[in-house]
Amino acid sequence: MCGIAGIIGRLDESNRAALERMNDAMVHRGPDASGTWASPPDARGWGALLAHRRLSILDLSPAGAQPMTDPVTGRVVVFNGEIYNFADLRRRLVAEGQSFSSTGDTAVMLRALGLHGPEAVKWLRGMFAFACWDPRQRRLLIARDPLGIKPLYVARNSSPDAGWSLAFASELRALLASNLLGNPRLDPQAVASGLWNGFVVGPGTAVKGIELLMPGRLIEFDGAGNELRDEDFWSISGQPTEESMDEDRLESVLQEGLKLHLASDVPLAVFLSGGIDSSVIANLAQRATGSPIHTFTLSFEEQELDEGPIAKRIAAAIGTQHHEVMLTQQHFVGSLEAALDSLDQPTFDGLNSYYMSHAIRAAGFTVALSGTGGDELFGGYTSFRDLPVLQRWSRRTACVPASLKLAAARLASRLVSPAGKAVSPQTRWAKLPEMVRRGDDLLALYQLAYALFLPGFQRELLAPDLAGALADGLPQAMRTRLNAETRARTPLSAISVMEQRLFLGERLLRDNDAASMAASLEQRVPLVDQVLFESVDRLPDRNRYQPMRSKAILRRIGLRGLDPALFDRPKSGFVLPLDRWIRTGLQSVMDQTLRDPQAIAPVGLDPVAVERLWRAFLEGAPGMYWSRVWSVYVFVRWCHRNRVFR
Repeated sequence: MCGIAGIIGRLDESNRAALERMNDAMVHRGPDASGTWASPPDARGWGALLAHRRLSILDLSPAGAQPMTDPVTGRVVVFNGEIYNFADLRRRLVAEGQSFSSTGDTAVMLRALGLHGPEAVKWLRGMFAFACWDPRQRRLLIARDPLGIKPLYVARNSSPDAGWSLAFASELRALLASNLLGNPRLDPQAVASGLWNGFVVGPGTAVKGIELLMPGRLIEFDGAGNELRDEDFWSISGQPTEESMDEDRLESVLQEGLKLHLASDVPLAVFLSGGIDSSVIANLAQRATGSPIHTFTLSFEEQELDEGPIAKRIAAAIGTQHHEVMLTQQHFVGSLEAALDSLDQPTFDGLNSYYMSHAIRAAGFTVALSGTGGDELFGGYTSFRDLPVLQRWSRRTACVPASLKLAAARLASRLVSPAGKAVSPQTRWAKLPEMVRRGDDLLALYQLAYALFLPGFQRELLAPDLAGALADGLPQAMRTRLNAETRARTPLSAISVMEQRLFLGERLLRDNDAASMAASLEQRVPLVDQVLFESVDRLPDRNRYQPMRSKAILRRIGLRGLDPALFDRPKSGFVLPLDRWIRTGLQSVMDQTLRDPQAIAPVGLDPVAVERLWRAFLEGAPGMYWSRVWSVYVFVRWCHRNRVFR
């Protein structure tokens, strides 16, 4: 787990200094070592500049240092992540007559790319983002893992007079630190996406001109930065596969994948929230190792949200060496500035992972496994229960005039969600008329279900010229991908894809990467794996999802040996007590920001509407949850902190 950066451009002091600034901005991602490399220049003095920050996990010797040059092919790579099947790839290459001086995964991946080209990217199983330079053809290949665990941000320069054409980095803020972008501007679509989702959906970013490489994608450039190849090396099939999967084979796949995720030359721990997914990971990890593993739980003084006691009981049943980390309001508020500064893009999530990651790192661990991904695979969210019902209702009432259905929905909404003083209700029932209007469009229903605000109030919050910047909170590239990957699926498996690509891929994984790497901790997610996804995707819906939201098959496979009564309780997300903390320790600082027109207007929001939103929250308006005001506050703060404005 590391940080990478690079530039294609003139090999002069200006670009070398820009590369150093990018590398220095990512020291938290790799405090163990750093390095840079420059290709020989072409006739006009152009070439590739590569940089790397190292967090040593595998092959702690100098042989694992990067940028790494392959002695056989001459290719050079900077790589962030882990290739979990590298031992199998090594055996494959050894059978071809190859040998290695490094025991790590980077050398294996680099040799495979050198000998087999872009085709070898399809062989990689893991979490990764890399850039590989071919000195013979003077080409640069970049790629990102299939499910988007590791990020890679790319900026392109179309000016023929500029001294660079391409820059990339593991963090958006590293590209900002390069100063190559001049005066960075806020992307209008990012403002609309942030209001709708609470985060910026890719491939766009908060900054105009910087893109996030889409998961499962590779791009090849020539020595001048011209694009030669742009394709998906892995994608989710838009149609259900004909090959079936049974529970015994799925158990083998899950256990094998978990063992691969345990490979490490440094101490390793497990996040244990007390839920099913993290308990599965802890239980399987303990069964796969000879000595007790270390588990960590974040606990709170607020008992209604504190999973510390149940996590302690689960850890005792599994037999782990358990650690409980108490996060008080005082500690949270006192270190909030540093926590918010860790966010690479504006998002209302990620802080729980930040505090837990710092606690695990302080205890001496460099790697931690997380249960992230189980709900998306096995239908743990309410979206799996509610959205198919709405879609079926829409289809069954197709003969009823749309105006009549809409009128009935508006009446029901008004009866259940009374009008608010400062802001119209933003409750789930208040969304019903808009959902009825969208009919049986499952993607639109999904986006409305997750929307922080109703579309009408979103338009009020946005500056007038941005009100139509984005439809349904999705950029067209993401909408096209999701439509292709869900078009012939059952409703439940289509929702799984949406959850995988959006809630998991664009929010949880990205936030967890930034938060954990801020603590120099590698977070691994065994339930986010393309081989496991393909295996689960071959299950019939009845085996995969029923009983609804129970994740029964995952329980049977992963919780073997544990008392089922430990998990017979309502599902609760791993969240911070932010509603209470905002109304107490954070109210003053948020009040100063959300009532300040000079803070709000430069980031594309309407100051009057934002002030009304804040007032509605303080008054306890219907549906005005903490996430709504928090997302706006974090967005405004991020823009000012990084000096990114309209």
